Amino acid sequence: MMRRLGVADIRAGLASRKFSAVELVQDRLAALEDAEALNAAVTLMPERALEAARVADRRRAAGEPALPLDGVPVAVKDLFCTEGVRTTASSAMLEGFVPPYESTVTANLIAAGAALTAKTNLDEFAMGSSTATSYFGPAVNPWKARGDGRPRAPGGSSGGSAALVAASVVPAALGTDTGGSIRQPAAFCGVVGLKPTYGRCSRWGIVAFASSLDQAGPITRSVRDAAILLAAMSGHDPRDSTSARQPVPDFEAALGGGVRGLRIGVPLEYRVDGMPDELDALWRAGAGWLKEAGAEIVDISLPHTHYALPAYYIVAPAEASSNLARYDGVRYGLRASADAIEEQYARTRRTGFGAEVRRRVLIGTYVLSAGYYDAYYTKAQRVRRLIARDFEQAFGKVDAVLTPTAPTAAFPLGEKMDDPIAMYLNDVFTVPASLAGLPAVSLPAGLDGEGLPLGLHLIGRPFDEETVLRAAEALEAAAGFDAEPEFVR
Repeated sequence: MMRRLGVADIRAGLASRKFSAVELVQDRLAALEDAEALNAAVTLMPERALEAARVADRRRAAGEPALPLDGVPVAVKDLFCTEGVRTTASSAMLEGFVPPYESTVTANLIAAGAALTAKTNLDEFAMGSSTATSYFGPAVNPWKARGDGRPRAPGGSSGGSAALVAASVVPAALGTDTGGSIRQPAAFCGVVGLKPTYGRCSRWGIVAFASSLDQAGPITRSVRDAAILLAAMSGHDPRDSTSARQPVPDFEAALGGGVRGLRIGVPLEYRVDGMPDELDALWRAGAGWLKEAGAEIVDISLPHTHYALPAYYIVAPAEASSNLARYDGVRYGLRASADAIEEQYARTRRTGFGAEVRRRVLIGTYVLSAGYYDAYYTKAQRVRRLIARDFEQAFGKVDAVLTPTAPTAAFPLGEKMDDPIAMYLNDVFTVPASLAGLPAVSLPAGLDGEGLPLGLHLIGRPFDEETVLRAAEALEAAAGFDAEPEFVR
């Protein structure tokens, strides 16, 4: 069945002429319609996707070499600007915005032959951990707990992308990760989510949340598929001053090497109060699987981990306050009419931004204000440096670090909306790697007692995605996770 095929499988099927790219894309467009109840897609791109598929089929018919993603359907988080297709950031502020340009990452995928099929739902301006702050309403996780029919959150902010991959609607999707927004929804939805090193993928053309943290990455059904997508997405971009001048390895070729001889660190500080016993047991099992595969398990300390979450929720809102200042009703986006310019600013932002965005903008403006900048923002940046130093010292002893991805499985939609602190705690395991700019991947490794997916999380050295992917592949093989949500059965 085509809908269960991953990127590598699709590539092989197209090469052997088992199906055409047009047939494949038509099937996935039909799947998008069938999955409407998930509310995971906000804008479909059928004409663009079918044209890419037709071009891929003509290329194969002419005997030309296939491109890396020739005809492969890919969904795109609605934070990436797509030329001629509206880009909303799931906000009323940008509901009618149609960019006249293409983001670098989506342009790279198009150049690699991908068929972009849909723009996916997200937390407004990527601010959230549930995809419930979206102007278009919450996305729904295709997984359900046993004996509990309540819809579950797909995580956030890339929840729409993760939900579509988990539901076998698309084989791969783009997300962005600021403090865990690829990895946490991947864990909630039982798929693979990779956050590359900061600077590996260009941020040009991505609607900004926190510029020193935002990074694009793939969400897929397997580690191999993540490696294939990452190779197509990556590369230096002179239009992005934070884009790294680093060669792009053949990430897929790095797979298959196993973990024999690798040293995997297990940090003491990630054993947080209230961690479910089944999550702790899965973490221990993951370490055991890697040890059986030939890795050495090393206990390590990352002493400033406990300060990561408060530091992040100072740095990220501060940068959001600065980035979102451009939405003032003057240059682009929503404009609320008023007699005076100051009232126009206020009405536009009050109408265009949802509650969570307003909360973070207010926090960010406060910590950047006179008299508080040094007390909060400067101290948070110092803590950030200490967290990065902890990882630097740890990587003098180990090759990668193993942790859980999220402190719980997917929670019911709306459960944490009235308690922002409880919502923010979803990022407790993912934020440290984001603050340090490190590559990290989440992969599904088991189910909790209610039959919901749980993820394990590997963190690596800067620009060493190859080792992270090698270790993730070994963990994936050992875990043997093959469960599917009831939605696709």
